[in-house]
Amino acid sequence: MDTVKHKKRPPKSEPRRFRQKNVPRRWRHRLEPDPLTRKPKGVPDLETRARRLLWSWWPWAVAAGSMLYIGREGTAIGLAIVALLTYLVAPREHPPSYGLDHQFAAASDEFLASVAGATSVPFAEGNRVDILNNGDEFYPAMIEAISEAEESITIEAYIYWAGTIGAMFAQALAAKAREGVKVKILLDAIGSATIGEEILKTLESGGCQLAWYNPIHWYTIGRFNNRTHRKSLIIDGRIGFTGGAGIADHWLGKAEDSAHWRDIQIRIEGPGVTPLQTGFGRNWLQTTGELASGYAYYPPQKAAGDVAVQTIMSSPETGSSTVRIMYYLSIICAREYIYIANPYFVPDQAAIDTLIEAKRRGVDVKIMVSGIHNDNRLARQNSIRLYGKLLEAGVEIHEYNHTMLHHKTMVIDGVWATIGTTNFDSRSFAHNEENNVCFYDEPLVAELRDIFLDDLKICERVELDAWHRRGLFTRVQGMVASLLADQV
Repeated sequence: MDTVKHKKRPPKSEPRRFRQKNVPRRWRHRLEPDPLTRKPKGVPDLETRARRLLWSWWPWAVAAGSMLYIGREGTAIGLAIVALLTYLVAPREHPPSYGLDHQFAAASDEFLASVAGATSVPFAEGNRVDILNNGDEFYPAMIEAISEAEESITIEAYIYWAGTIGAMFAQALAAKAREGVKVKILLDAIGSATIGEEILKTLESGGCQLAWYNPIHWYTIGRFNNRTHRKSLIIDGRIGFTGGAGIADHWLGKAEDSAHWRDIQIRIEGPGVTPLQTGFGRNWLQTTGELASGYAYYPPQKAAGDVAVQTIMSSPETGSSTVRIMYYLSIICAREYIYIANPYFVPDQAAIDTLIEAKRRGVDVKIMVSGIHNDNRLARQNSIRLYGKLLEAGVEIHEYNHTMLHHKTMVIDGVWATIGTTNFDSRSFAHNEENNVCFYDEPLVAELRDIFLDDLKICERVELDAWHRRGLFTRVQGMVASLLADQV
């Protein structure tokens, strides 16, 4: 009787699942860049490391466990709540440390390819872009656009407050809704909490749809620190407005006094509007479960001008800030000048390093911030605290003290500029829904540059000696504010 001989099984070509092969421990994490050839940006100092430890959830959790072990249940519960809160408010996004080296100029095709690829946002050709200064220019243009809407009006806003301009918008929106235009309004549940019953009744009477982004409920606790800071008005999917301004009376006028804020909006017509609508549509879907679709919202786009724009929608939901990437890439590629106007300027160490490096290679770096009329004390004190290293490197810092400066612009080398809703701080980069419109168009860039230089004439330059002589109270305020630097 023949016996069946079993052949020896060949060895498997793939390693067993979950088994780590003979990889030395030092290789198991990742291959680190060679520190001799690539120096990281933004290496945290001792103060920053201490703050991050304070805001880490695990020390509080360990302390809670220790208290529970020794029978201090009440203290353990309190520490556990702190651990939960620190976990919920922790930034989910972190700046790049490597690759922030000056290699090519902002005036090169390589820069355009990089900024489009790194942000995953292509340029849209065929747009018209108009820059509108202060409320007496942008509010009439927005109301006029609403009155001419034929299919749809969508609004995504952080601030919509009770008042004269709020009532005017509500009446215009309700009138169009009665005509059959689809009106959808998405407001941040925190920022627009003071909208008032009168405006809500007006919107309701006209048949407008209104939804609240991330209202505070127990079941939304994991997202309560994520706010929509966008300010967009989109008409028929073809015309869009965005910039620093919400809908509130302090944006009326022309920044003539401290009661009227300084701000800039832009009007876009053409294909560059579609990403703004997409950003609204995604947040509307998340909030209401309704998908906005069809030509009423996404019509076939026609060329309205000759400007190519990049409309960047940034969200912590994606795990990285595309606007931060755009800002950093622009700074490291500047060769002539960097002009930044931003009300809440709280740069992290990586941003400070790139700005100082730009100044050392001969770039004229000017930063314009909101001064004594800044409405956010924590942001202002954090800004003042961080002036030192920048001033020592020769970076110019100018405080706009005429009224509250609120626009967010950056101009690079006469060829590249951006304007949008994003503040230069951790809250905008790591916690908020934001949008910025960028363009590579010399006439428009020159217009923004001239606006910057005109505003600069009424600013007060911060001098290093004066910064060193700031009082004890100011220093203490800065130290206290630094504990919340990642939240402002």
